[in-house]
Amino acid sequence: MAKNEVYKNADYLSLPVPTGALSGSPVRVGDLNGVLTTNEGSVDKPAGDYNKAPSSNEAGYASVALKGAFRIPVSTTATLTVGAPVYIITATNTLTTTDNSGANPLFGHALSAKGSTANQPVIVRIAN
Repeated sequence: MAKNEVYKNADYLSLPVPTGALSGSPVRVGDLNGVLTTNEGSVDKPAGDYNKAPSSNEAGYASVALKGAFRIPVSTTATLTVGAPVYIITATNTLTTTDNSGANPLFGHALSAKGSTANQPVIVRIAN
C-alpha cells in the first residue's frame, strides 16, 4: 500500500456544501457532481453537542456520493429520453434539460424517461 494513500475509495466523501442542503439533493462542488447522502452538518446538530448529531459532518459539510444513480426532480417541462444529458444550474443546484449555452455544466445522464411535467423525478447517473 502506498504510504501517501488517503482514501482507498473516494466515491463518498464529506465535502463543503451550501448551508441547509438536505440529503438527496444534487450538488456541484467545484467540478465534482454529487448527491448528498446526509444533511449539511448544521441542519441536524443540537446546539453545543456534536456527539449527539445524526451526521458526523461539521457545519458547512455533508456526505456526498460522487458516483451512482439517483432519482432527482428535473426542473424543466422539456422531455428527456434514456441516455439524454442532464445539467445542473450551479446557483440553485437544481437539475435541468439544457446547458444554457454552456452556463449549466453536465451533471449526468437520464436512466429513465421524463415527460413534460416540471420537477418530474428522473433517475440520473452522475457523471464525473
